[in-house]
Amino acid sequence: MQKRNLGKSNLEVSALGFGCMGMSTSYGVLPDKREMISLTRAAVDRGITFFDTAEVYGPFTNEELVGEALAPVRDQVVLATKFGFNVNPDGSAGWQGLNSRPEHIRQVADASLKRLRTDRIDLFYQHRVDPDVPIEDVAGAVKELIHAGKVKHFGLSEAGVGTIRRAHAVQPVTALQNEYSLWWRKPEAEVIPTLEELGIGLVPYSPLGRGFLTGKMDENTQFGKGDFRSNLPRFTPEARKANQAVVDLLAGIAKQKGATPAQIALAWLLAQKPWIVPIPGTTKLTRLEENIAAVDVKLTPGDLREIDSAAAQIRVQGERYPENLEQLTGR
Repeated sequence: MQKRNLGKSNLEVSALGFGCMGMSTSYGVLPDKREMISLTRAAVDRGITFFDTAEVYGPFTNEELVGEALAPVRDQVVLATKFGFNVNPDGSAGWQGLNSRPEHIRQVADASLKRLRTDRIDLFYQHRVDPDVPIEDVAGAVKELIHAGKVKHFGLSEAGVGTIRRAHAVQPVTALQNEYSLWWRKPEAEVIPTLEELGIGLVPYSPLGRGFLTGKMDENTQFGKGDFRSNLPRFTPEARKANQAVVDLLAGIAKQKGATPAQIALAWLLAQKPWIVPIPGTTKLTRLEENIAAVDVKLTPGDLREIDSAAAQIRVQGERYPENLEQLTGR
């Protein structure tokens, strides 16, 4: 597995990370925990060193799963988790608003350390920007945790460029986690140039469009109970039908390369910048191996021009989040 540095930091990770959320929440019927622990260890065996979780995933249960899975190989991997929500204390699904007050950040760090079975968090993200807490206070709280040895690196998620700059001035930001893929390219306008200027890495989540870019679903796909995609505007049957053009584009390139649409989607991201590290998630070993193989798919400058030219003709339909969730991004 190739390695990459997140921005100008000394945080080296596998070129492809592993997004662990779906093993504990959001996609309907939950898989068996023991199988997911085995899958996580299989990812390590195949060279993945970068694992992404959050206290709100479950809540709590995903950190516990990741902690148990990776405890035997803790020094070989990079653990990323997140703070920023008031999580229901009884562990029930959902959350009760944003909370990035410094005292809360410290509490979350201590609780996450226990669940992850570790003495340090390698990358600690603010999950969403809290408009009620100055970002300077947030960065300062994480800076204290870094000085205490509990955290190694500071990250932000779905933050606007002004917030990124203000936070970076207090405590250098190692990585920004944002949705970014061939069907969500908004970060290219302002965010990616800012990250390049400041030397901050980009960690794209949902690099496969929450499964849509794999080509394994269409307008007739039925989502199971508890699958949050059924609430997303971009996943209505009408939007899926309209957005099939993106998958068709990927499939055409994939055929030329002897690859799959998912591999082309990931290879495209990896080709954008050397400091971009996508974190696709899966609950299946076959998909994990398919994703890992994307690292070896080489797209030429001509391939990239062809993809960009074709993608420019496609207008993706549907917002990525309902309005109440979209309001939490880009602050």
